[in-house]
Amino acid sequence: MAGKKHQEMLRKYAEVVVKVGLNLRAGQRLIITYAATRGVPLEFAPLVREIAKAAYAAGAKYVDVIWADEQMLPLRIQNAPKDSLTEYSKWQIQAVLDKVANGDALLSIVGSNPNLLGGLDPELVGIVQKTHLEEWGAVSQHVMKNAVNWCLVAYAGAAWAQKIFPKLETEKAQAKLWKAIFETVRVDQPDPLKAWEKHIEKLRARANHLQAKQYTALHYSAPGTDFTLGLPAGHKWISAQSMAQNGVAFTANLPTEEVFTLPDRNRADGVVTSTFPLSYGGTLIEDFQVTFENGRITKVSAKKGEAALQKLVDTDEGSHRLGEVALVPASSPIAQRGHLFYNTLFDENASCHIAIGRAYRFTMVGGEELNDEEFMAQGGNTSLNHVDFMIGSPKMDIDGVKKDGTRESVMRKGEWAFKIK
Repeated sequence: MAGKKHQEMLRKYAEVVVKVGLNLRAGQRLIITYAATRGVPLEFAPLVREIAKAAYAAGAKYVDVIWADEQMLPLRIQNAPKDSLTEYSKWQIQAVLDKVANGDALLSIVGSNPNLLGGLDPELVGIVQKTHLEEWGAVSQHVMKNAVNWCLVAYAGAAWAQKIFPKLETEKAQAKLWKAIFETVRVDQPDPLKAWEKHIEKLRARANHLQAKQYTALHYSAPGTDFTLGLPAGHKWISAQSMAQNGVAFTANLPTEEVFTLPDRNRADGVVTSTFPLSYGGTLIEDFQVTFENGRITKVSAKKGEAALQKLVDTDEGSHRLGEVALVPASSPIAQRGHLFYNTLFDENASCHIAIGRAYRFTMVGGEELNDEEFMAQGGNTSLNHVDFMIGSPKMDIDGVKKDGTRESVMRKGEWAFKIK
C-alpha cells in the first residue's frame, strides 16, 4: 500500500495504538511481537515503523521488535523431522519477560493468513501448537493478570485480505480491509482520541449495570443454542479500559465492542452453536457445536476443521472448560459491515462469545493474588489456551438469572434489553 492519504491514516492509527491502546508512559520500553506466528511478519513493517515513531514521541525509552516470516511455521511442519517438533527457542520469551519484569509495555499485531496451516497434518500441527502454548505460558500468565499495559491490534496482511475479499485483486482487497480497520478503530473520525473517550464511557456504563446486578448465571436461547452458564461469586464485568498492575490504564483490544467477565468453570450446561468460523492455529473451523455438562465440554462437532477443534479442547484439562463470557450487540459497528473477518480480534466484537480455556485473573475480585488452586476453587479456570468463539446472532436472547432464581432480560434478538444513561 502506498500514497500520502494511506500513510496519514497509518500515522493516526499508530497514535491511537500508542495513546489509547497502550497509553504508553514516558520512560517505558515497548516490545512488539505476535505469539501465533512467533513474531511480527515482515509484511507489517509500515505500521510497526509508525508505531515506533508515535511511541518515541510519547517518551518511550526503547522500542524493540521481534520479527518473523510466517511461512517458516508451515515449512517446519512439512519438512522438519517429526521427532523435532517439540524443539523450541526461548530467546523471544525471555525478551518479553524482561520487559514485563521492568513494567514496560507489550504490543501484539495480528493479520497473518487465517488458514496458514490449513491442510497440514492436524496431529503435527497440534504438537507444535501445544509446545508453543506451554513455552509461551510464562508470558500469558502476566497478560492474564494485566501485569503491564498491553494491546492487540491488526495489520491488513495480503493473505488475510484476500480471504475476506476473495473476488478482489490483492491490492484492492488490502485497500478495502484497511478501510474497515481504520473505521472500526475510529481513526476515520475528526478526533479519534475523543471518539475513543466517548466509546469507552458507554462500554463502562454497560459493565457497571451488569456489575450491580451480580447475576448468578446467564441463559442463552437461539437456533441450535440452549445454554446456561454460571457466574462465580466475585466476578467483575470489564469493558474496554483496564488498569494494569504497573499503574497504567490501557485498552487491550483495538477494536473493542464487548463487556466481559469470567464464568464458573464448573457450571456450564447445554449446547451452543457457533455463528462465525473460528481461525485457530492456522486452521479454519466452521459450522460447529459444543456440548457442555457440569462445566465440561463433553462433545464437539464441526462441518470443517473438527479435528483441529478436538485438538484445541484436548490441549489440557482446562481447555475442556470456559474462561470468558462476553456480550456484544448484534448491531455493533463490526457486525454491520456485513462480512466475516476470519480473525477473532474483529469477529468477537461482532457477536456475543465465550472462550475455551483460561480466565483473566482481573475478572475476579482479588484474582490476581490467588494461586491456581485458589483461583479454581473460586470458579476460575486455568489452561494453556484462551480461544474465543462466537455464538451470538440477531436471533439470540439472553436472560440474567438472579440469586432467587428469577430472570431478567439482558439481551433480546441480539440487542441490549436495558438502557444506560
